[in-house]
Amino acid sequence: MSKFKQTEIGKIPENWEVENLKEVCIKITDGSHFSPPTESTGKLIATVKDMKERGFDYSTCRIISNEDYEKLVKQDCKPLKDDVLIAKDGSYLKHVFVSNGKDEIVILSSIAILRPNQLKIFPDFLKYLFTDSKTKARVSGNYVSGAVIPRIVLRDFEKIDLPIPPLPEQRAIASILSSLDDKIELNNKMNKTLEAVGQALFKRWFVDFEFPNEEGKQYKSSGGKMVESELGEIPERWEVGKLGDVIEKIESGRRPKGGIDSSHFEIPSVGAENIRGLGKYDYSKTKFISKEFYDKMKTGIIKSKDVLLYKDGANIGRNSLFMNNFPFKECCVNEHVFILRSKKSFSQFFLYFWIDQKSMTQKIINLNSNAAQPGINQISVISLPILIIDNATRRSFDLFIEPLLSKIFYNCLQNRRLSQIRDSLLPKLMSGVVRVR
Repeated sequence: MSKFKQTEIGKIPENWEVENLKEVCIKITDGSHFSPPTESTGKLIATVKDMKERGFDYSTCRIISNEDYEKLVKQDCKPLKDDVLIAKDGSYLKHVFVSNGKDEIVILSSIAILRPNQLKIFPDFLKYLFTDSKTKARVSGNYVSGAVIPRIVLRDFEKIDLPIPPLPEQRAIASILSSLDDKIELNNKMNKTLEAVGQALFKRWFVDFEFPNEEGKQYKSSGGKMVESELGEIPERWEVGKLGDVIEKIESGRRPKGGIDSSHFEIPSVGAENIRGLGKYDYSKTKFISKEFYDKMKTGIIKSKDVLLYKDGANIGRNSLFMNNFPFKECCVNEHVFILRSKKSFSQFFLYFWIDQKSMTQKIINLNSNAAQPGINQISVISLPILIIDNATRRSFDLFIEPLLSKIFYNCLQNRRLSQIRDSLLPKLMSGVVRVR
């Protein structure tokens, strides 16, 4: 059984020490305080807004000239391998990750660089220390300043005291937590590939019209007859209709007047902020309603395979599809989300991939082009064009796509469980309540 000792940061195991961050790091710095102009070609520069859970989102990073990039590299604004990067402005401590050192990227001053002395602290262990709730609370209570944009001043990082186990135990702790994070990351990569396969199949069949004909050959390439339509050439037996022709239900939900009663956390109520694409859901943003209110709702109850559409707000046209108890076994939507449920003779999967096309998203956005407030209504949505395909092709597409989507949602639910295990273990490992060899 572990023995504990009292320290200035609370009780820690007897063989652990309290070390100042400055004592376990070779260097504590941040990115450039000068923001170079954006260019069309060159190298990437990142700010705190470009940080994700395990690295940078390259798609949101700005591009700067090669000359400016080299200047910032010389100023030590390029993270090296095993540097721990921490968001210090705005979303302080929200994102913390270890740099792989391979990225050709420099950073701005909203990100802190901690260069660990690996004779004293293991980089991954340092990362997990800063994701621990106790460390966050201690840092937030003592070192966060700024009313409009909360931030941690760089010099205050040097004052932070941390519980430091012996190096072998640090590695063991980091190994357990990393194995969970690695599995989550692997599932995310798999889902990205599976979604790309689904999109490619949809495009091949319903944009390029190379679906298999009765002989198993590619329809258009093998001379399948095409006819003109408002969407251009389409296969002879197909037609262009309106969304209203294939939709059985289009509805939104609601929430209690005056807001949600925080004493009731019973039924999840999904808002527009969580309509983010296939298999994507931020559980930290979930709001809840009482079971009593839910039981009285006549619309807005989510069923498996429902297509969801962001109907009013800044991101009109974003969509998603929920199925197989993801994100919850029982849940509903609020008044800012449409549920689209097709007739039994149509396909929910085709419906999702159809409205997920960039051209359709733009059409949905255009429905709101003349309105003072961002929002779309049911009448305008059901007037959108849709390709009406034959039943045999629809059934074939569903047979191909359903196992693929089921795997995506299985991975999502597994990631949810893995995240819960990690989040439960993290504070216990970081406080020494749970010990590892």
